[in-house]
Amino acid sequence: MASPRSPVPGPRSPASFKYFDSVMVVFTAVLILSNIASSAKIVDLGFSIFGIRLAFDGGTLLFPLAYVFGDILTEVYGFKAARKAIYTGFIILAFSALVFFVLQILPGEAYWEEEAGSAAYNAILGGISSGGIVLASLAAYFVGNFSNSIMMSRIKVLMKGKWLWFRAVLSSLVGEFLDSLIFVFIACLTGVFGWYLFISLVLTNYILKCLIEALVLPLTYMVVRRLKKYEGIDTFDKSIKYTLFG
Repeated sequence: MASPRSPVPGPRSPASFKYFDSVMVVFTAVLILSNIASSAKIVDLGFSIFGIRLAFDGGTLLFPLAYVFGDILTEVYGFKAARKAIYTGFIILAFSALVFFVLQILPGEAYWEEEAGSAAYNAILGGISSGGIVLASLAAYFVGNFSNSIMMSRIKVLMKGKWLWFRAVLSSLVGEFLDSLIFVFIACLTGVFGWYLFISLVLTNYILKCLIEALVLPLTYMVVRRLKKYEGIDTFDKSIKYTLFG
């Protein structure tokens, strides 16, 4: 029997892990908070590149951490466990949008309305429940996170577990690009953002997300190393099918 402090390859159910649920909770919390921040504010960096004014939505500062935790989940627990976390996050994102929508259409108390309650709510939380932002968020999240996880898992097997930094960066470059492109495209298509912001938001969001993830790469290494040690696992997804369900 392998020592619980000696990571070895091998399939195990997520339910048998001590810290999987904790990592998944943090992963989901980051998703919800970044989704709120995305519709709350557009930040202008104050300068342009090649004539393109650089601006990004507020969630850009936090959302890369979701990819960091996605990398951690896939690297330590494998694709199937990461898939469970991705679907959990997807369901909670959809549920949070539903809750904010129901609250938005409920009648407000008179004094609260006089104090600009509805206007303030609609300006911040109302955007999260709008059809455009919900569709953009869910579609971008789904495609981006699955692309990231599949690449992370596949490259690990091909590289025999070496060069964590390479697969983390490469998978994130692809996942973050798809996420940024799909989110901004659908958001502009549905009228959430103006088309004049399309190139600026895609470019700035992508660059900032990749930079933030690169900056926290040492943290990714530390968490991965400790989780492998404490869980006694280092999963290699050999001979598995990368299906959306299973």
